Amino acid sequence: MIAVLALIAGVVLGVVLNPTVPDALQPYLPIAVVAALDAVFGGVRAKLDGIFDDKQFVISFISNVLVAAFIVYLGDKLGVGSQLSIGVVVVLGVRIFGNVAAIRRRLFKA
Repeated sequence: MIAVLALIAGVVLGVVLNPTVPDALQPYLPIAVVAALDAVFGGVRAKLDGIFDDKQFVISFISNVLVAAFIVYLGDKLGVGSQLSIGVVVVLGVRIFGNVAAIRRRLFKA
């Protein structure tokens, strides 16, 4: 319940305050959001399966974002930033859809 309230508060603050992202960090923001969504859907799936651990969720959330940002940073330094960004999005997207499918099966038995 606290997580849902924090999510709602974050969305409202983001809409009201309209924060800007510095130009240097803009390539990392979409990857960080996708990595965070992967952790969130993984957490929801774990909760529905009854194996949710809050410590593991926080570590997963932070490590996903950091690893994804590092891969994009490495790609930028190697001159293949967009290709590695696409790779990260594809890998995390597959995981997100896998988790959403598991959530759907669990909730709707379909």
